[in-house]
Amino acid sequence: MLEKEASVNETLVIQKLRLRLIPFLFILYVISMMDRVNISFAALEMNQALNISSTTFGLIAGVFFIAYFFFEIPSNVMMHKVGCRLWIARILMTWGIITVATGFIHTATQLGIMRILLGIAEAGFYPGMILYLTLWFPAKYMGKTLAFFMTGMALNNIVTAPLSTWIMDNFQLWGLEGWRWLFIIEGIPAIICGIATLFYLVDRPEQAKFLSVAEKNWLINQLRIEREAKERKTNPSMWEILKNGRVWHLSIIWFGYVCAMYGLSMWMPQLIKSLGQSLSNTSVGLISTIPYFIGVISMIVVARHSDKMMERRYHIGLPIAISAAGLFALTMTHDIVWSLFWITFTTAGIYGFAGSFWTLPSSFLSEATAAVGIALINSVGNLGGFVGPYAVGYLKDVTGSINYSMYVLAGFAILAGVLTILIPKKLIKIDATTKNQSEQTAVELPTT
Repeated sequence: MLEKEASVNETLVIQKLRLRLIPFLFILYVISMMDRVNISFAALEMNQALNISSTTFGLIAGVFFIAYFFFEIPSNVMMHKVGCRLWIARILMTWGIITVATGFIHTATQLGIMRILLGIAEAGFYPGMILYLTLWFPAKYMGKTLAFFMTGMALNNIVTAPLSTWIMDNFQLWGLEGWRWLFIIEGIPAIICGIATLFYLVDRPEQAKFLSVAEKNWLINQLRIEREAKERKTNPSMWEILKNGRVWHLSIIWFGYVCAMYGLSMWMPQLIKSLGQSLSNTSVGLISTIPYFIGVISMIVVARHSDKMMERRYHIGLPIAISAAGLFALTMTHDIVWSLFWITFTTAGIYGFAGSFWTLPSSFLSEATAAVGIALINSVGNLGGFVGPYAVGYLKDVTGSINYSMYVLAGFAILAGVLTILIPKKLIKIDATTKNQSEQTAVELPTT
């Protein structure tokens, strides 16, 4: 029996998917980013308590990404084998336990060890989320969908900044300092959500009870068309993708972005504190939310316009390239208001880039290659999470100024922007191609 596609409301199907999946994944992402970056707020008290220098802090903050790098591809391969639901739950519970345990360390060395273990535990989570979304959403809806999901990165800072600093100012129970309670309290939600993941997530559209038979058939057909188009462009071997020049090109772009993003965000609380010495920890946390509010708006606006115009390179590359101007300007003022303005300007550009970036690899990676390809891009790129914070701390200790650090971060932002714009247009026009194919081939769909 045949059922015409006209009976399937395409917009309604996508809305169902977004309402069912994005809010939950969004919460998981907020929690992951919170446990990854809360060290930047803990540093307001922890560095003095453990006698940690700027260089050492940059090293400890960044070593997370070294561990992440080595374990990310194996983690994503395991996720592809055992299923996203089970593996994501495992990741959440293990990193939650490690975050709680960080509240009980007593030396800088122990803190470094916990950051390494956190990187191992969390490896594969972020690219796993991207992989999971590619199993559910057709390419022409990915820009906006990814932007909704990735606003969790900005919202995390909006939530984490005031929450972390409030905990430090108000929790000193049982002889434990506030920064210790920060890790203990913020590690618990990951454990709880890991258990919830086992009962809530569904691995693939074929198992989606929240979609009708016709809706599932339409969605599976759309994803099949795109998968076949991608396989014609890319060698379908999972491990052959490691030799793909396009993947390495995107890895370098992501590396530049991560250097700039983490180089700024890991040091933002201390930078704001240095500009306003009389500010309390809570005040620093509240002020730190301002750039991320604007970042959320930038991310969504740019991604929506990118989907509407069916254009990726300039929508992704220009915002982060322009953000470099904010980093340069930040070195020319010591006024807290102007400094906050330029930090906000820079954050808006960086987040404008991030909202649509993952539409680039998803435009040519098939399901078979996505597990390795996305993990490779993210793991190589995330080495910037070590380079950025460490470079800021090292240059600050050597020069006694934050200015040279900002110049370096600006260089990475320009690198990411220029390399994105230089991507050949023909390599990322899968959106338009699959849209036309789906219109031509999906006139009638079989139902079961």
